[in-house]
Amino acid sequence: MLLVKDGHLSELTELFDRYHVPLYNFFLRLTVDKVTSEDLTQNLFYRVIRYRQSYQPAQGTFRSWIYRMARNIHADHCKEKQKSPGRLSDPGEDEEKLEDSPAGYSESDYQRLDLALALLQPEHREILVLSRYQGLKYEEISKIKDISVAAIKVQVYRAIRQLRSLYFKQS
Repeated sequence: MLLVKDGHLSELTELFDRYHVPLYNFFLRLTVDKVTSEDLTQNLFYRVIRYRQSYQPAQGTFRSWIYRMARNIHADHCKEKQKSPGRLSDPGEDEEKLEDSPAGYSESDYQRLDLALALLQPEHREILVLSRYQGLKYEEISKIKDISVAAIKVQVYRAIRQLRSLYFKQS
């Protein structure tokens, strides 16, 4: 990213190759819409180029910087559309972008989980997508959301508790 910041825009290709699928999946989990997720991912990399001078390695990793930018793009999208994120209509339709299922769980278990995740409050869904699906550390999420690590831990705990409740209420 430091090379991109210095004007070597061709170096963005490596960052794009490394991050575009995880960021697409991040947007997909939040918007539950393939086309919108593709658009938001494209807009994100446009903003990376546009705001490359704002990247400061001393303030955190590139990963936390780009996810903060992704979070802001999603918030802008929601404000623009004046709606909260929707739900998955068919949880299995986006399997090609999601990780393979570990042995021992059936497809219906994952469908129930996707449905429960879609029913979560948007802020709870976002924190779980960042921590569990994107694998960000609490310290990184704390930089993205600009709140303390302790507050992140509380939010994750509450989100998991709500997800568990929604998951087990399904028949």
